[in-house]
Amino acid sequence: MTEPLEHREESLTDATEARGLEALIARAARAGKGAAPVERWNPDFCGDLDMEIRADGTWFYLGTPIGRMPLVQLFSSVLRKDADGRTYLVTPVEKVGIRVADAPFIAVEMDVSGDGDARTITFRTNVGDVVEAGPERPLRFVDENGTGGLKPYVLVRGRLEALVARPVMYELVGHGEEIEIGGKTMFAVRSKGAVFPIMPADQLKRLSA
Repeated sequence: MTEPLEHREESLTDATEARGLEALIARAARAGKGAAPVERWNPDFCGDLDMEIRADGTWFYLGTPIGRMPLVQLFSSVLRKDADGRTYLVTPVEKVGIRVADAPFIAVEMDVSGDGDARTITFRTNVGDVVEAGPERPLRFVDENGTGGLKPYVLVRGRLEALVARPVMYELVGHGEEIEIGGKTMFAVRSKGAVFPIMPADQLKRLSA
């Protein structure tokens, strides 16, 4: 009897160098086009892979940058961040852990349409996702340790976020306004009817003084 193909293929975590990458490509490709339904898959955990997404959004495999964007986009389509805080590549048959220095994606471009409550802020990520910030895709702003600056993130899908690139962040902040939130005046941005506070308005004034 012929052994099923999925049992004959080498496990991702057993494979090394080029063979490991080929195995990963093969398994990811089965997920189909675009973001795969990884939230519905519950395969066994098969260990960690020597793959990392650096803080600037560059993907590395075995310490070497993955220079082919179609491969990066393929792998990004099967990413999942679980409740344990770790990020995995997930296919119907395997789940492998990878390292993420900050966020898995970078928001590299934005567009703003409409005004007031009708305003929509749309981001494009470095791997081609297009995300409209709003109630289902919130923005959050985190204090950057040691610099006093801010790091904005936008939810892309599941628990996966995109870090807003610094030039885009300046553009984003340019659309901020003072809004009363819970009895406090905040500097915030609006998108799709949701309000996302950046910082207290008086704090911004002190920083700008």
